Amino acid sequence: MSAHQAEGPSGGQAGRLIDLVVARLLVTDDVAAAKFGAGSPVDDPVREREVLDQVRARARDAGVDPDVAVAFFRDQISASKEVQRGLLAHWAAHPAEAPTTRPDLGAIRERLDELTAGLLHELAAALELRARCAARPARVAPAVRARARGLDALHRRAVDAATRSVTA
Repeated sequence: MSAHQAEGPSGGQAGRLIDLVVARLLVTDDVAAAKFGAGSPVDDPVREREVLDQVRARARDAGVDPDVAVAFFRDQISASKEVQRGLLAHWAAHPAEAPTTRPDLGAIRERLDELTAGLLHELAAALELRARCAARPARVAPAVRARARGLDALHRRAVDAATRSVTA
């Protein structure tokens, strides 16, 4: 099982946000590989709390209500765990397809932290545009589908989960 990059260049505010959501989910493949190699569990409540605390602390500076930002990032974490569980189950069932190297989780977390900053910025811009234009959340759904088109089923489901708070 492998993910493929979402098709097409970024376009529109929702598209840029979704592109970063997809990028974050693709980094999750490396998280799963690191945890697979180390035998670590998918759930990491300490790290999840760190991420959500960081998001809450940075949200206002990014122009996002902290509660909205935390809800959005809870979706990101939930989607990430969905991908991790799916990959770990796949690798357990198909050991020949399992990763043979263990990526450095510290380096992966640095990349995720960079993506967090970008996601907060794009979330703020998308929410501002939606409020300014009185756009309906349903307008985000086509961007989600377009960006997820090139992904496998596991990653498409995760994109849906990761964008639930902005499309609901």
